[in-house]
Amino acid sequence: MAESRVLRRPNPRPGAAVRLLCLPHAGGSQSLYQEWAQLLPPEVELVVACPPGRLDRIDDPWPASIADMAAGFVTELVPWLDRPWAVFGHSMGALVGYELVLRVQQMGLPAPVGLFASACGAPGHRSDGGQHVMTDDELCAELAGLGGIDPELLALPEMREMVLPVIRGDYELLSRYRPRPGELLSCPVSVFVGLEDVELSPEGAAAWGGRTSGPCEVVEFTGGHFYLSEQPERVIGELLAGLPFAGVSGRAFE
Repeated sequence: MAESRVLRRPNPRPGAAVRLLCLPHAGGSQSLYQEWAQLLPPEVELVVACPPGRLDRIDDPWPASIADMAAGFVTELVPWLDRPWAVFGHSMGALVGYELVLRVQQMGLPAPVGLFASACGAPGHRSDGGQHVMTDDELCAELAGLGGIDPELLALPEMREMVLPVIRGDYELLSRYRPRPGELLSCPVSVFVGLEDVELSPEGAAAWGGRTSGPCEVVEFTGGHFYLSEQPERVIGELLAGLPFAGVSGRAFE
């Protein structure tokens, strides 16, 4: 299968039983999931989505909406749906994942065995903090408070020039996002929550149950918005527990 600039396999596993598509947070790239390629068992192949504005997609056209970004991923995803698959989206990536699965369902393609929504309230339950119109200093302070990026890097003018336009672009998409009423996923949803995450309320996490006709569970972790960077083994253990395939170990991975 030809590699893609949009969907990347850090560690190709042609014989894997299931593919795991991972979607990054606002301003994020595949680096968030780099360690997972070595931690996942051989039965799971990691596929990481690269949104526009990152890496060798830096000059690609910016999507008009969250749904538009998801549609671009689906176009590339179709040849990869030759085996069971699941979606893991962190923060904004969870909303992109929701729209991606809806589009897959509408196209009559094989639905995923599950959506893992990490550090993100259900569609329609995320308040717009106006981050895309903050000053550079305000936005950097916001990012430093969430974690996930070294504050010392944000103090470098060349780093700000490189990352802030991408982050602003993603935050603007989030500010305009309005989910369509009545559209339900058919797959199970697992909501991964950092208990100290100031961005996510218990109500927002529980509301994912109203966005699927399948089961929904909330899995709690210690830590804040980027809890997954602090405990990748436990995160992967909980994730594997939600993949219903023989040969893929679950919480025993912890």
